[in-house]
Amino acid sequence: MRIPKPLDQYKAVFFDVGDTLVTIPESRIIMQQVLAARSLHRGEERVGELFTEAFRLFYYGKQLDPFEACTPESDRAFWMQLYRYILDKLGAGEEQWTEDQIHACCHELYDVFTGPEHYQLFSDVAACLPQFRERGLRLGIISNFAPTLSSILEHKGILHYFDPVIVSTEVGLEKPDPAIFRLALERSGLSAEEVLYVGDHDRNDIWAPNQAGIDAVKIKRYDYHSGVGIHSLRELLEEDKGAGN
Repeated sequence: MRIPKPLDQYKAVFFDVGDTLVTIPESRIIMQQVLAARSLHRGEERVGELFTEAFRLFYYGKQLDPFEACTPESDRAFWMQLYRYILDKLGAGEEQWTEDQIHACCHELYDVFTGPEHYQLFSDVAACLPQFRERGLRLGIISNFAPTLSSILEHKGILHYFDPVIVSTEVGLEKPDPAIFRLALERSGLSAEEVLYVGDHDRNDIWAPNQAGIDAVKIKRYDYHSGVGIHSLRELLEEDKGAGN
């Protein structure tokens, strides 16, 4: 895949984080263990199926309310709704769980999946980030995430590469609102033409930055990711210097 113009014609590359730079490879096992500790025993495959189903339904199908500010509270509420859907499908109510027990479990899952311990960098990230910097490119983050994102990036040893770090729950804006991209440009002092954005979500990470005049490339980390895009950050570094050559 060719990027819109040669990489050396940009001054910066900004990134999404979840499923772009980091992942939780054993998310279904972690969820299964949390549920088992609360005496809800279900198979790993079923838990994984519902996790994927809920993520597609709630995250990929999420409709942005332009009048609703993004806050730590709204982020937690969104994910608790997603986890509640999974628990309902797994039959927590049929196991005589009370509303308080379901509520507490959803809170626990949110805390587990926004903490740094279970995240891992994709295999290309640690090697590629310094190579972008060696080419004189500034690196930044624009991500829909809990306020714990910076601690996760620090825990993985990559926070120091990025400036700015724009997190939805900290700035009150979230993708696909193009305003979060305009804010990143304002904070970085860069123009839209000087930035390339990389992310995994068609609307949030391709359409939205395009509305702010920013070129964007989709990264496809999983088999279910469709459309045109790259599979590794190495592909950006290995581009042959020009969509126009």
